[in-house]
Amino acid sequence: MSVSIPDDILRASKMTEEELKLEIAIMLYQQGKISSGKARAWTGLTVIEFQHQLALRGLCINYDVEDFESDVKTLESMGLL
Repeated sequence: MSVSIPDDILRASKMTEEELKLEIAIMLYQQGKISSGKARAWTGLTVIEFQHQLALRGLCINYDVEDFESDVKTLESMGLL
């Protein structure tokens, strides 16, 4: 499925198509609708670039207790903890 953004919306927003795409991706990520990986793939950003864009907006990477516990288990299984 594709979504078309009318030119008058782009002009009214004073954004390029890529800027609007980034804003939509960040909004969807922030709402938990898509992962950071999906947002990055869609916008073509690297991990660092995406994190930088989040930081510019005062947003943090979604990282909860379950993510932390999973990372700890992974590090333990690798003998790093």
